[in-house]
Amino acid sequence: MSQGWKITVIAAGIAAIVSTPLVWLLRSPDAGQMAGASVQAATGVAALLWAMLSGPPTSPLARDEARRTGSAEAREGGRAVSGIKRPAGSAHTSATAEDTGPSTAHGTGSSASSGIDYTNS
Repeated sequence: MSQGWKITVIAAGIAAIVSTPLVWLLRSPDAGQMAGASVQAATGVAALLWAMLSGPPTSPLARDEARRTGSAEAREGGRAVSGIKRPAGSAHTSATAEDTGPSTAHGTGSSASSGIDYTNS
């Protein structure tokens, strides 16, 4: 679940926990209203716990592959990538680099990659 959806579910859970049950309980509820308030509060608590305890977004099918990539070189502090450059921790989607061309880098601070290059930014 993405961070935005997680925040939305948490907010909805809190609203469900507090809204209608609070109004019903403050007005001397009958048995039906008490049962409804209990069910609504329990549903809100369950949604809240589920959103808080669900892990980061991942997919068991997501994987990165680089096949038959070309050579990689860089010059003068440059960075060369002959494949895929992506942020580290992008495990919820797959990436494939196949039959990439050469990538060149020479000189101090240069880097070259032929395949998948994970960045920290």
